[in-house]
Amino acid sequence: MKAILISSVVLLLASCASVKKQTINPDYSDAHRPQIHFSPKKGWMNDPNGMVYHNETYHLFFQHYPDGTKWGPMHWGHATSKDLVHWQEQKIALYPDSLGTIFSGSAVIDKNNTAGFGKNAMVAIFTHHNMEIEKTGSDKYQYQSLAYSLDDGKTWTKYNGNPVLPNPGIRDFRDPKVFWYEEGKKWIMTLATLDHITFYSSPDLKNWKEESKFGKTIGAHGGVWECPDLFQLTYNGEQHWVLIVNINPGGPNGGSATQYFVGDFDGKTFKPYQTDTRWLDYGPDEYAGVTWDNTGSRKLFIGWMSNWQYANEVPTESWRSAMTISRELGLNKIGNKYLVTSKPVQELKVLNQKEFKI
Repeated sequence: MKAILISSVVLLLASCASVKKQTINPDYSDAHRPQIHFSPKKGWMNDPNGMVYHNETYHLFFQHYPDGTKWGPMHWGHATSKDLVHWQEQKIALYPDSLGTIFSGSAVIDKNNTAGFGKNAMVAIFTHHNMEIEKTGSDKYQYQSLAYSLDDGKTWTKYNGNPVLPNPGIRDFRDPKVFWYEEGKKWIMTLATLDHITFYSSPDLKNWKEESKFGKTIGAHGGVWECPDLFQLTYNGEQHWVLIVNINPGGPNGGSATQYFVGDFDGKTFKPYQTDTRWLDYGPDEYAGVTWDNTGSRKLFIGWMSNWQYANEVPTESWRSAMTISRELGLNKIGNKYLVTSKPVQELKVLNQKEFKI
């Protein structure tokens, strides 16, 4: 007998047993269920939301309709992982309420207790979508709200002052991505506002001021701008700002896709170095991708592994949709152009090889 080290796709299949042990909820014998991508136990899933790292745990919230396998009234589902590979689904985090269903957003750790919810509170910033207001023909049916957790995301309390950012009269006013801007000692919100991005700032997550707008005349405009993200990446020791903007439709394959811009941000205004359109993916199966907050120097990314061209037609039974594998983003420069790089996270190497004795 001798030990043989086997790698490649064979081993990815062999690793399914490990995934099954770690993830208690989904049935991995379901037809079409991915073995190394997160998928919900049941119901519909789309955009990743509220991604934050806290107490050695990666939190992945997601757009979720638990009562059917096609898009319906949105909740925030919740999954956690210690390694970005093995995911455990948790109970639903946020349910619809009198203000509306729970659309996409982000989460932060309020280390300085700026909002007054408690030191190191996990705070979710999300879009309420009010279908009753929408039925009246008004454009003001989306607005931004808060919820907070003091027990690592297990239970949540919605802020009684919601909404914290009312709708000014914009039909598509959603998907807040928030981060702490240390240089200005304030929170920055990047918000999708129809065909462009609007930046807001706040000292406390509750009171927001508009800072600037971006993108009306540059970038791809074949569809609505959604799920933005603003963060820093480093190239040759220098930091640069990257703005991600998801768009549906209008991608390079006709459907939904993720574009990006590289440039400078001064706490108020984003200025791109170039104005040409660049795509994070050219394949059709990644959308609404954004990054985890609170991960230090690593910039980690995940997207919805689907496309609105066919998302409702995937032939699964009790569940529908999966996430991409987690990736680490970087920055490269070719000529005078900065390009965002994307590679699978190093933690996935655990699935690349396994020792068998024969």
